[in-house]
Amino acid sequence: MKFSVALGSALEALFANALRSFLTMLGIIIGVASVMAMMSISQGAKALIDQQISALGANTLTLRPGARRRYGVSSGAGTSAPFSEADVAALKTLPFVRAVSGQLNAGVTAVSGQTNWSTQMTGTDTAYFEIHDWKPVEGRLFSPHDVRVGAAVAVIGQTVVKNLFDGTSPLGQRIRINNVPVKVIGVLQEKGQSSFGSDRDDIVLIPISTARNRIVGAHPTTPKNVARIEVMVADGEDMKQAQGAVMDFMRARRHIRAGADDDFMLFNIADFIRARAATQATMGLLLAFTAAVSLFVGGVGVMNIMLVSVTERTREIGLRMALGARGSDILVQFLTEALVLCSVGGLIGILIGFAIALLAARTGHWPVSISPQIILLALGSAAAVGLFFGYFPARRAARLNPIEALRYE
Repeated sequence: MKFSVALGSALEALFANALRSFLTMLGIIIGVASVMAMMSISQGAKALIDQQISALGANTLTLRPGARRRYGVSSGAGTSAPFSEADVAALKTLPFVRAVSGQLNAGVTAVSGQTNWSTQMTGTDTAYFEIHDWKPVEGRLFSPHDVRVGAAVAVIGQTVVKNLFDGTSPLGQRIRINNVPVKVIGVLQEKGQSSFGSDRDDIVLIPISTARNRIVGAHPTTPKNVARIEVMVADGEDMKQAQGAVMDFMRARRHIRAGADDDFMLFNIADFIRARAATQATMGLLLAFTAAVSLFVGGVGVMNIMLVSVTERTREIGLRMALGARGSDILVQFLTEALVLCSVGGLIGILIGFAIALLAARTGHWPVSISPQIILLALGSAAAVGLFFGYFPARRAARLNPIEALRYE
């Protein structure tokens, strides 16, 4: 039997029982829509995680002061002696280090004219921009000279621009950061949301000397204090070895005895992101399994309806065989019906899954990636379900005895 003839016969049989055909397709539609939506969201999440690792630097280590202990009791995170710019300079001498940045952070209120905005201020040096691969879209970044002399200049993120300047260019304008006036010399390129949900564009960057002397204040016991250090390891270096070497180096600088607890913390943000990615991948597998179960249930429904169809059309099958149709022709006819039923359901499911993925992207600010491979996989899964679950009813129809089929009531 020609496929075109089998296709025409299949469409005629399906339209003859349109409601039943649609209800049968419903399981396939739900399963394919689930596969489509889950894979699109999962691929988008993977792309976002890769982007975040790239933005943060997969080869960046972060150091923060830890907890001071007295008689075995912790005083809380950040209570030990802060780092200093001398520590930053010393870390730069390590052979595997590409760049080191010291930072002071504080929540501040930025004011421009009559408009104010609560934001995050980071006092840092020029290495910060290299480590975070951050470039200006307007103006310039502050220079080593600005850091050295404590210039009252600032580079601001896109969120700060939107909330303080309402469409006008901020370059050359002055803003007040906790009542300290600084001149805006640059606007940073947009980075978007971090993996922890914070807005990376909601930031004001100023020279660390300016932050320490005029906004945050110096530490009473540590001259030129630094609250956080980021170490960028050179390309090609082993991160585990570099992490161990930095840990040993800082223990020696802070005179920590062998066996004593560290009074600082060292971690790799990329490791946290990868751990989160692994958790999301596990959830993705569970969701994919749920979608596969939906497809399986839909396939069982297809097989059930096809068996009913074979029973209802027994006399028709007998008549076709009596007129010369072979068993293989009957097999192809019913397999085509199951294939068309699942393929149409798959196409509808793809459209619904596409809509669900876009809705998830808009409402939850969750990225989606709808690639041709995902569409082909979803449609192929639907067709495979049709062939697998349609084979048994088709085989049963092909093996009917023509005489008994004609006598069937």
